[in-house]
Amino acid sequence: MTTEIIGIVAGFVLIVGLAYLLGKYIAYVYAERRTPLDFLAPLERLIFRFSGIDPTKEMTWKQHLSTFLMMNALWFVMVYAILVTQEFHFWNPDGNPSMTPDLAFNTAISFMTNTNLQHYSGETGASYMTQIFAFCFMMFVSAASGMAIMVPVFNAMRQQTTNNLGNFYNYFAKTNTRILLPLSIIVATILVINGTPMNAGGKEETTFISMEGDTVSTSRGPAATMIAIKQLGTNGGGFFGINSAHPFENPNSITNLVEITSILLIPIALVFSVGFYLNKKRLAWMIFGVMTIGFLVVLIPTVWHEMKGNPELTALGIVQENGAMEGKETRLGAGATAFWSIATTSTSNGSVNGMHDSTSPVAGMMQLLDMMINAFYGGVGVGFLNFYVFMILAVFISGLMVGRTPEFLGKKIEAREVKIAAIVSLLHPFLILSGTAMACYGLQLDPSLAWLNNPSYHGFSEMLYEFTSSSANNGSGFEGLGDNTPFWNIACGVVMLLGRFIPIIGAVAIAGSLAAKKTIPESSGTLKSDTPIFGLMVFSVIIIIAALSFFPALVLGPVAEHFSLASH
Repeated sequence: MTTEIIGIVAGFVLIVGLAYLLGKYIAYVYAERRTPLDFLAPLERLIFRFSGIDPTKEMTWKQHLSTFLMMNALWFVMVYAILVTQEFHFWNPDGNPSMTPDLAFNTAISFMTNTNLQHYSGETGASYMTQIFAFCFMMFVSAASGMAIMVPVFNAMRQQTTNNLGNFYNYFAKTNTRILLPLSIIVATILVINGTPMNAGGKEETTFISMEGDTVSTSRGPAATMIAIKQLGTNGGGFFGINSAHPFENPNSITNLVEITSILLIPIALVFSVGFYLNKKRLAWMIFGVMTIGFLVVLIPTVWHEMKGNPELTALGIVQENGAMEGKETRLGAGATAFWSIATTSTSNGSVNGMHDSTSPVAGMMQLLDMMINAFYGGVGVGFLNFYVFMILAVFISGLMVGRTPEFLGKKIEAREVKIAAIVSLLHPFLILSGTAMACYGLQLDPSLAWLNNPSYHGFSEMLYEFTSSSANNGSGFEGLGDNTPFWNIACGVVMLLGRFIPIIGAVAIAGSLAAKKTIPESSGTLKSDTPIFGLMVFSVIIIIAALSFFPALVLGPVAEHFSLASH
């Protein structure tokens, strides 16, 4: 147990160190400063020339958003068309059928919104052509678009009055060519070396010693490329149905460390990139401190409860030296699985290396709370935008407390910005709680609906988790839920759409509004945004507005299940 904890601590320290270096590099890329990958500039110029785009043309915040939304709409149409006609396409060696219209609707939205919620099973639900030309493509562009739409907010945070916030196409292209693609090549290479498939073959007959010589058909395919970007882009969609619990997606402890590093690397790096881009390193450390404290608050109870084992088995006199191993891979262990479960829910990654549905009630609650808050690291680009909204609210509330007009980085926070921030912050609980209420009402009207494999508190948690994961654009699930039905496909699709785009629109609109205002000189009464006091205020706002909104729902689910288990 001590060795596992040391491994978790060392792994996190390594991730933070790499993220700091990557954050500086990312800031240099977006600030047009010299980087080691400047030799890719001719390729980028070729792309812009072919597309007829002028990457030097400045855009307003509205132009950034319109371009971002238009591109996503086109990607949705393309992927939907591929999914409903999949069985007729090339490169389908296993003969996987086309998706139904409602499943295709859910899946296309899922990959467009960087959620990768999978109501299908990877190797049996999608052909190789779909996996690479639809899903892998969407993993790159959804992640890149989330990072590209973040940069105008960076530009708006500079203390100047302007409507020009850079060029979205320029940021989008460079995110792909200079950040995501190089990192994906490195990660994919490590995975291939350690045994992850990267071929064009279909299923093959494999004999397993552990199955007493039974022969089964094992899926293969071009998995390594998709797994690399699924982790780096906080996508999370598995090439195989059981995701990174599959020995091909995550063969050993080396790949487990590489993949969990990939999950957290860019979200943390983007926090540090704020400091380098704006030359406000103390602000970046404040943001990192708040996010990391929140991360540790949910990580420590999860690791503790998973490593100490199931109390029901302990009561029977069963020694659980390896912790609670139900739903976990023995090659990884309880500690590493618990760490992964919080890393993947703190970001919008959603990939799993164990069954979240099998974790203890406390661990399940921490995973839910992580996604409900949706501001501790978060998805690439969008995670910072969510935190940005909470900073605006913290500035406003702090200003009211001291009787001053709220100011953030030299700009007045007025009614328009506060209204937008309030809508964004309340949208998340509205989508999750109203969706769960509809699901519960549907079961009450028709108890024959075969949604749940578990009754009572855990069944409620399964439905709550599905809508939480959808709204947070996470994509993981409590897999006791039978979710491939028209209700779940359509309802979760709508929640994913609103949960992705409304917060982005709100954050960019706030930034654009502030950028156009005159800069106010700093005075003795100005609230400094890079101090521990302000960090404490932001953390308090996150807990009060985000976490407490979900307390009644958590009591009905994992909290009740925990005390029910304890009472036995």
